[in-house]
Amino acid sequence: MCGIVAYLGRKSAQPILIEGLKRLEYRGYDSAGVALLGSGAIRIKKTSGRISALEEILDEPDSGEILGIGHTRWATHGEPNTVNAHPHLDCTGKIAVVHNGIIENYSTLKTWLQTEGAEFASETDTEVIANLIGYFYAKGNEDEEKKQFDGQNKFEWAVQQALVELRGTFGLAIVCSDSPDMLIAAKNGSPLILGVGENEYILASDAAAIAGLSRRCPPWTRC
Repeated sequence: MCGIVAYLGRKSAQPILIEGLKRLEYRGYDSAGVALLGSGAIRIKKTSGRISALEEILDEPDSGEILGIGHTRWATHGEPNTVNAHPHLDCTGKIAVVHNGIIENYSTLKTWLQTEGAEFASETDTEVIANLIGYFYAKGNEDEEKKQFDGQNKFEWAVQQALVELRGTFGLAIVCSDSPDMLIAAKNGSPLILGVGENEYILASDAAAIAGLSRRCPPWTRC
């Protein structure tokens, strides 16, 4: 079963993500990866195999990377390899997504996105989500003068537009290189829990990943 861990706060995100992913190892997985945001760019490290293999390819933690998302994957769409491992980027490299669940209409969405110029590297339904958000984010750029998103953050607006198009189950953690202080989560039939600390937030698909790292979890996040 896939696992999600995400962090936004004041500490280096990488060690927190890795510790959280290790706490989810009991769920079973075939690949692991993290996306870290700092200096206006998303840095992704992922690999097939164990979390120990991921640790071997990680750089030293960067104190400036205080936002990140991590994932352990149990293959559903596509082979258990590095390319299909999460996180996934949209084709512009601005949006990164980790995902638990199954998107039932991913094939239809993928075909449509390809006609719109989106390129895909993996076989996963998750990369479809990333490119769908990226599509709406680009539309927001085009329509920015029209104030189409009514004062919302453009990233937030693009995620909302994409969610309307998805059919199936999902637990999502999403980041955007243009919004280095924003972590977006969404769920439908797939659990996510948010831990709130002192000037920090820890998101996970299982409470085991945040035990001892957060003092409280708002009641509305416990499902």
